[in-house]
Amino acid sequence: MANSADQTQPPSRLDVQSARQTLRDLWPFVAPYKGRIVAAFFALVGSTTATLTVPLSVRMVIDRGFTGEDGVPLGGVFLGLIAVVSVLAVMSALRYYLVTWLGERVVADLRAAVFERIMRFDLSFHDSARSGELVSRLTSDATQMKSAVGTSVSVALRNFFMFVGASIMMVVTSPALSGAVLLAIPFIVLPLIIFGRQVRARSRVAQDVLADASAMASEAISSVRTVQAHTAQGRLARTFGKAVEASFEAARSSIVARALLTSFAIFVIFSSVVLVLWYGANAVVSGDMTAGELGQFLLYAVFAAGALGEVSQVVGEVAQAIGAADRLCGLLKVDVKILPEDRGDDRAAVTPVAGDVGHVVFDHVSFGYGSNGASSPAVPVLRDVSFEALPGKTVALVGPSGAGKSTVLQILMRFYDVQSGDVLVDGKKVVDMDPIALREKMALVPQDVAIFAASVRDNVAFARPNASDDDIQAALAAANASAFVYGLPDGINTMLGERGVNLSGGQRQRIAIARAVLQDAPILLLDEATSALDAESEHLVQDALERLMVGRTVIVIAHRLATVRSADEIVVLDDGKVVERGSHSELAASNGLYARLADLQFSEVPEKTVERV
Repeated sequence: MANSADQTQPPSRLDVQSARQTLRDLWPFVAPYKGRIVAAFFALVGSTTATLTVPLSVRMVIDRGFTGEDGVPLGGVFLGLIAVVSVLAVMSALRYYLVTWLGERVVADLRAAVFERIMRFDLSFHDSARSGELVSRLTSDATQMKSAVGTSVSVALRNFFMFVGASIMMVVTSPALSGAVLLAIPFIVLPLIIFGRQVRARSRVAQDVLADASAMASEAISSVRTVQAHTAQGRLARTFGKAVEASFEAARSSIVARALLTSFAIFVIFSSVVLVLWYGANAVVSGDMTAGELGQFLLYAVFAAGALGEVSQVVGEVAQAIGAADRLCGLLKVDVKILPEDRGDDRAAVTPVAGDVGHVVFDHVSFGYGSNGASSPAVPVLRDVSFEALPGKTVALVGPSGAGKSTVLQILMRFYDVQSGDVLVDGKKVVDMDPIALREKMALVPQDVAIFAASVRDNVAFARPNASDDDIQAALAAANASAFVYGLPDGINTMLGERGVNLSGGQRQRIAIARAVLQDAPILLLDEATSALDAESEHLVQDALERLMVGRTVIVIAHRLATVRSADEIVVLDDGKVVERGSHSELAASNGLYARLADLQFSEVPEKTVERV
């Protein structure tokens, strides 16, 4: 019913309301620069006033200057014109600088705020969002908005003031002629409103289509090895070509609307000027007005007509900017379900984890993806899960793929909140803790390590950017990474490729371990940290992990049961439920799921059978 009501509302009203809302959303980014806004306003008034003074001088030259009547020196008139033009030049330059500066500054602040907001969105948002579309909003939408605000808005404001001032001076010069000109204004303004609405709607469609194309391109580029391995580059290129063509068609539709608008406005405006010229020429012949007055009036009419014509050309660009701003501001309105919206990185405002002992408790926890407000229904993943990780002890989570092991870590780090039950760290419920402070107490070594296109130093010090070189070198040594790092061309200053494509799997894992060593958190989370490694790399990584685990609470996920035999407790998950728990020897003797998995991995069975398991 709500949709039906929206559809019956007048489109023009919807556009006006949307534009006003967008401007209200932008105001917090504009308000800090009120002083420059005032200065830009006075510069705008000054340049407009100087421009409107020129016709007065022209009238004086025509009516008095050439004949020398009233003792007006011809040279003085032209010197006055030079002074007026000088003021016009200075004020125009100042107006352009201030308005353009404001546009650049506001868009830069908005872009930074949107990126900061995206970084704080909980994972339920990122699970459904397309990273390419988000990047498109930060780049193409912000660029579109910056271009329009820096140029189009400046032109629109200047010409609006010019139109108002010229219209007033036209009435002062000749009320009769002004009436004829002003009668044409409704025939100009109404098409501006109608076509402007269409331009804005079509511009929004073009931006949305372009964002979809950018999202697809981003996904394809980030997975280029998979694309080429499956010889899908031609198919994806054709798909992207169709998306780009759709974007072009949407943009072409917007351009057609703008072209029709411009053509119509120019015809009406200058036709009215021609008619005024004809009427005024007859008035001069009959002696009802002087030639100077006609010249003055015509200049004001040309100023007004030109200003209105300029507005008709930039209204589409301004509409595109409003559409882009609406898309960017829309991200600022997305509800942040987990991260506090007003704390950011203010460590003094957060609730610290009580102590550094690292006592973790899962108390009858149930969870399903989608339960944090995603559009899809919740998919049960964990069902009544309970276990405890005591300070300084190691708990291993094992079980078949899809049993919910990695979800346990994501809930512990509060990437998601549970549906029922409680997760406690040092006696406090994690739902009552600030996620930033909570995660500072945990170090994660994942299976899929994130390596950034930065130096080894920056990658290792990602969690502690102010760490000294000595601390970084000690972390690399503890992670068994010193040998290969200092064998790189520039040592710790070597730039790594995007996602660490120039490193082996074992080397990436050791960088992640060095990162965890440097973080020095009381709780260590290991998610398949040695999977898919060759024997030599696994030995080096496992040796580094054993040193890292000393004195910490460790929760480790592993398919290779040989890596968790020494764990203080092993929790066996199956279909989201805890089906067994105990030490390796206890579980191996129980003839349960763990015993079957252990028999498959530790007994001498054909290699292909083990791989299938």
